[in-house]
Amino acid sequence: MQAPVIFIPHGGGPLPLTDDVRHEALRHFLTGLPSLYGKPDAIVVISAHWQTTQPTLQMMAKPPMIYDYHGFPESAYQIQYPAPGAPTLATEIATHLSQQGFSAKLDEQRGFDHGVFVPLMLMYPEADIPVLQLSLMENMDPAAHLALGRALQDLRHRNIMVIGSGMSFHNLDSFFVDNDQLNEADYHFTKWLIDVCTNPKYSAKERKTKLINWLDAPYAQVCHPTPEHLMPLHVCVGAAEHGEEEAEVIFDGDVLGKRVCALNWFNF
Repeated sequence: MQAPVIFIPHGGGPLPLTDDVRHEALRHFLTGLPSLYGKPDAIVVISAHWQTTQPTLQMMAKPPMIYDYHGFPESAYQIQYPAPGAPTLATEIATHLSQQGFSAKLDEQRGFDHGVFVPLMLMYPEADIPVLQLSLMENMDPAAHLALGRALQDLRHRNIMVIGSGMSFHNLDSFFVDNDQLNEADYHFTKWLIDVCTNPKYSAKERKTKLINWLDAPYAQVCHPTPEHLMPLHVCVGAAEHGEEEAEVIFDGDVLGKRVCALNWFNF
């Protein structure tokens, strides 16, 4: 069975797990994904919230929670997602990445950050699928993250789902501001991103070039003052890259008052 490669928004901290109305559409979307894709044998997550000097794989058999958010009720710091880790898979991927020219590392202490446990609690609440987190690289080089994704291409043919967990819009100072200029910036950048990833008129080379030069997109730095929430998408594009394939939009809706999207590479 072939597993999907998907880029998803993980929302604001633990709020998708609450009754927060600004996450209602995202909650509905994430809970419905298993009905589309079934149950993978394992999940590899590239979260915006883990950045290291070189690609690093989580090695723990029972990863703890990392509550990397602040100012929420005490219950938000009691959340547990007891999915097993995948240390054997981590070792295998690290070896493969090293063969592909990356200086990969293994981390025996890293737990699940909220870019991992929040969406997975909605997607697979049984927590019975092995989960492995892979870090972004601190250099935030888009070409390097596309290449990192290409080194993961074989995973989906082994029924291992690859999830890029970030946000297509991530400007923390703007999430709670209803401003026409910000809304216009958000709309046009998301439109550009969707077009680049889904339009069949682009060859794989053209798509790659546009994503490498994403700062040339309309309002790019307004929507992403820092790039860490976009880079998981680059990894996904690399992981799904075969010829001239394009993605499909599986979510295009409101989260925290801003337009965000999710993309899927599956039926190829």
